[in-house]
Amino acid sequence: MTSNPAPLSSASTPASSSGEAPPAGRTALRGRVVTPQEVLEDGVVVLDGPVIAWVGERRDAAAAGYAAEVEAAAEPAEGQVVLPGLVELHNHGGGGASFPDAQDAQEALVAVREHRRHGTTSLVASLVTAERETLLRRVATLADLGDAGEIAGIHLEGPFLSEVRCGAQNPHDMLAGDPELVRAIAEAGRGHVRTMTFAPEVPGNTGPGGVVEALVEVGAVPSVGHTDASSEQTDAAIAEGVTALAARRAALVAAGEPVGPAPRVTATHLFNGMRPLHHRAPGPIASCLAAAARGDLVVELVADGTHLAAGTVRSVFELVGPDAIVLVTDAMAAAGMADGTYQLGPMAVTVADGVARLDDGTPEGSIAGGTFHLLDVVRTTVGFGIPLVDAIKAASLTPAGVLGRADIGALEAGRRADVLVADAGLHPVVVWRGGALVTD
Repeated sequence: MTSNPAPLSSASTPASSSGEAPPAGRTALRGRVVTPQEVLEDGVVVLDGPVIAWVGERRDAAAAGYAAEVEAAAEPAEGQVVLPGLVELHNHGGGGASFPDAQDAQEALVAVREHRRHGTTSLVASLVTAERETLLRRVATLADLGDAGEIAGIHLEGPFLSEVRCGAQNPHDMLAGDPELVRAIAEAGRGHVRTMTFAPEVPGNTGPGGVVEALVEVGAVPSVGHTDASSEQTDAAIAEGVTALAARRAALVAAGEPVGPAPRVTATHLFNGMRPLHHRAPGPIASCLAAAARGDLVVELVADGTHLAAGTVRSVFELVGPDAIVLVTDAMAAAGMADGTYQLGPMAVTVADGVARLDDGTPEGSIAGGTFHLLDVVRTTVGFGIPLVDAIKAASLTPAGVLGRADIGALEAGRRADVLVADAGLHPVVVWRGGALVTD
């Protein structure tokens, strides 16, 4: 990543040629500004301390009262784009650090900072299947980062998963659905557990008093994944999650509690770790796509060119649109690092040519997470033919909605000043988080 913020301006920039300096704390960023609706080819984003004050075309800045800020801003580099800070829902680590293996918050913070430097300003840290006490310890460690505002939440990928579709996780630690363990995890997480992956067919996960109900009860979103379920089992699980989330939201509204965007059930890395789609046995994939198309579910896509083919990514965008898609990395410790050997929980992983696979003794082991940053996934998705606005929405606004957050995820006035400036090739140049320049 290039750390030189030369293309940008700051509050310390000399006064404009008109003689009027911008108010202290205000910064104007110029370039091709990507909003949830369009690309402003000659756009401006004005930051006022920790919030976004204004977004619009440069020609409209004076009328909006921001002439001095625009005058003080340096000319943008050719092709420079101004993007919202990215929001990641499924990330196991990076920079050599692994969330499932971190012994303390400082170790886990290494991974957070690795991704933040590359434009992911809101990150949900993901764990993998492990035995009970390990999960509770790791959740408590990550909760420290949540308390400090360093992460946007915690995701548990297991342990209530299908051994048949275990992927790069240890099947021996997988359990039948246990709602009391969900509640213990939530207590250890101190309000930071945001989502958990579950397999609908595993006993105890669905039905009265099951894991889906417990997850919604503790404020987490159920996510279908690592599953060999039939379409009927998946349909029922999704419907249960939709009903439970709606009931909880209604109760919060009735109690006068503040609520953000309505969260939806999600599908953990659609296609990967699932029974394949078959015309006589559609399984979970068809059910998830149908639910996404009707607005009940959001699908994760690891669109890195390894997990999914370009045609698959294009088809899903055409079928359900970016409002129902979350781009994720599924990154592990090797993100931002050289090829070599790494850990993903108890599993040994070898990274060769940027692809992570299990060391399971086979010529080509299971894919074991990703090695990209989220901006790399966006760049790859755009390379697949997806419009930039749609790819950015799927990496910012849509995941923010899954988290119930209205303060992040878009370049809109009033939202937190999380901004990623990238070059014409969608490589990071400089990152702002809460109005502060990211320097490490």
